[in-house]
Amino acid sequence: MNVNLLIPRPAAVRETVRGVVRQQLNATLWRITRQSGEVLGYVEHLGEVGHPYRAKRMLPDRRGFMGFGDFDDLGEAVEALRH
Repeated sequence: MNVNLLIPRPAAVRETVRGVVRQQLNATLWRITRQSGEVLGYVEHLGEVGHPYRAKRMLPDRRGFMGFGDFDDLGEAVEALRH
């Protein structure tokens, strides 16, 4: 068990890089948006060795998510959603 997952965050972490906003929602999930507010997708930290970050986009009917790829680091996953 990862003890870090049990520690509540006082406020969401928000970073803007090259016109893309990365908003941390909890210890393992980030919402990726444009500065206009348009949601590009989400990145989830899987806690796995190899490709620990999964980028995903909401399905058009908004009833689920489609995996967009697994990546070695958070920056790569965010960059994939940006394009």
